[in-house]
Amino acid sequence: MGASQAAVAIATPAPLPAGDGGIPMGLLELELSLDGFSGNKDDFPGFVRTVADNAGAEFLFALPASELIDDCMSIAVLRLGDADAETSILFACLDEQGTAIRIEHPSDGTRDLERFAESFVGVLERM
Repeated sequence: MGASQAAVAIATPAPLPAGDGGIPMGLLELELSLDGFSGNKDDFPGFVRTVADNAGAEFLFALPASELIDDCMSIAVLRLGDADAETSILFACLDEQGTAIRIEHPSDGTRDLERFAESFVGVLERM
């Protein structure tokens, strides 16, 4: 094997094993799509709903942030994942300036909101 062949072999990445904890494709697509926000606070829920639908996530509801999350004016609560597989609750947060959206995962400060969202999903599934 020549030097150039060895360099190619080293540079070729190995696929991630299943369950490696890598970023799910739906989450990556969701985050990248939310970066395209160019609206205002009134456009936020509709924009997030459209992006969530396109990325395979489910828009649950939106509400004022009420200081639950730093630098956040509004929160859209999303569920990502298949109904048959593991799902996760995510928060799309509109910053205080109303110009950018970021994804936040539940934390200690938002655990009650996460539980409320899971209960909300439970009620919807029973209907």
